[in-house]
Amino acid sequence: MRLYEYEAADFFERMGIPVARRGVAETTEEALRLGGEIGYPVMLKAQVLVGGRGLAGGIRTASTPDELEDLCGAMFSGEIKGLPVRKILISEKAEISSELYMGITIDGYSGKPVIVASTEGGVHVEKIAKTSPDKMASVNVDPDFGFYPYQARMLMRRLGLSQRLLISCADVMVRLYRLFTQMEAIIAEINPLVVLPNEGLLAVDAVLEVDNSALSRIKPPLPQYLERIENPLERKGREIGVTYVDLDGDIGIISSGAGLGMASMDIIGQRLRPANFLETGGGITEELLYKCMGLVTMKSGLRAIFINIYGGINPIHEGAKGVVRYIEEHKVALPIVAKALGNHQEETWEILRSGGVHVVTDAPTEAAVNRLFQILNGRI
Repeated sequence: MRLYEYEAADFFERMGIPVARRGVAETTEEALRLGGEIGYPVMLKAQVLVGGRGLAGGIRTASTPDELEDLCGAMFSGEIKGLPVRKILISEKAEISSELYMGITIDGYSGKPVIVASTEGGVHVEKIAKTSPDKMASVNVDPDFGFYPYQARMLMRRLGLSQRLLISCADVMVRLYRLFTQMEAIIAEINPLVVLPNEGLLAVDAVLEVDNSALSRIKPPLPQYLERIENPLERKGREIGVTYVDLDGDIGIISSGAGLGMASMDIIGQRLRPANFLETGGGITEELLYKCMGLVTMKSGLRAIFINIYGGINPIHEGAKGVVRYIEEHKVALPIVAKALGNHQEETWEILRSGGVHVVTDAPTEAAVNRLFQILNGRI
């Protein structure tokens, strides 16, 4: 679960990481009060759980109360990348001498934490590793050994910082790692970590994403995860136990694994527009596929549904019963194409066909997508 910036900043501050003076406003009146307390100019930062909000107009500067009032009105009445703005973080505007980047995540190859630092902070930090690798430094951490100040100083020394700045950055890095481990985090990031004219540091952004399985152990307790999923379809997916990502297309997708789902999206996307990503994971049942059909058909404007499931140990014939039951009970008239292979596949095909599903028995997903394309273009 990703925390809002204001929540992450509170945890940063408790760990001793220097953060900007700030407050959270849910109304324009609260924002004006905070602006007066903090002192102008102030930053307005829309609290939405999406990346790139700065480029989408979600981060602005107000130099006067009138400007703050106008900007708050626009933010509260608008959206950032399709998400409504219900809270705005009002914070002091730092006097920036330079910007750094500092982040920790899990290395997918080693399975261990990796700490990354760069002398280039900001929204385009992802490009720095490719264009200017000399401006980045990283180290993998052995969680059994831990991460200590001398290791942090060795890492920061590779960036060519002054001695005073090197020591203070190393201190922030160690604190960030402690928070990362205490929170059982997936990501902990400061972008940017601002260097002030006196070489002091200030974290003017805070990113913290926590492993869902650790939520019950975090103190103080965090809000329920489902409460902060704005998209109703994605929230429904979580409730029924599947991974659902809403997209802007019109071809609904149901798959029994992430690989099958991504392959389906990629191949469909060459000629059509996927409406979603949905993968059931293991444990297919009649009831689960029934609910998946209900979830996918909740999206308006669908032209068709594409099902791509594989039965290694999954009882896909049971899942097929759920698909057909939903079709019959809800009188689904959309064309549905299914590729279902694995155990009980012949039985699965017969069940699906009994519900009017176009079954493709060829192994390549391309063959099933081609059938879908032909149906939608009136060739079948």
